[in-house]
Amino acid sequence: MKDVTIYTDGACSKNPGPGGWAFIIKFKEHVLEKSGGEEITTNNRMELLAVINAIKTLKEPCNVKIYTDSKYVVDSVEKGWVFNWQKNNWIKPNKQKALNKDLWEELLELLKRHNASFEWVKGHANIEENERCDKLAVRECEKFK
Repeated sequence: MKDVTIYTDGACSKNPGPGGWAFIIKFKEHVLEKSGGEEITTNNRMELLAVINAIKTLKEPCNVKIYTDSKYVVDSVEKGWVFNWQKNNWIKPNKQKALNKDLWEELLELLKRHNASFEWVKGHANIEENERCDKLAVRECEKFK
């Protein structure tokens, strides 16, 4: 399998409000950037859509390392929370409904095809690709103002 690196970010002006997502995919010397947005959304939905849209771009199963500044995304997958929510019919241990079920279901289905891992990076910490994703996501968000 090919080794691919993905950087993602989501942004939202107000929460809920106008939002944007962006990703950068790196494979060897190839780099792909893409972004999009929604008029009314939340920051967590944009973070998830950035990851989903990046993974959808992959044409074959890959070893994927995903870097994001979203603890929500990283912890939910790496700590196994989302798998427990799914197993418990999308109910969290506090008996509340898990948010963004539709996007989590889509992401979990996409992840079955790849060997993926998630790593948290601190936002606005001069990590070039994370900073670029942030700018792209914010730009998308501003299109709805």
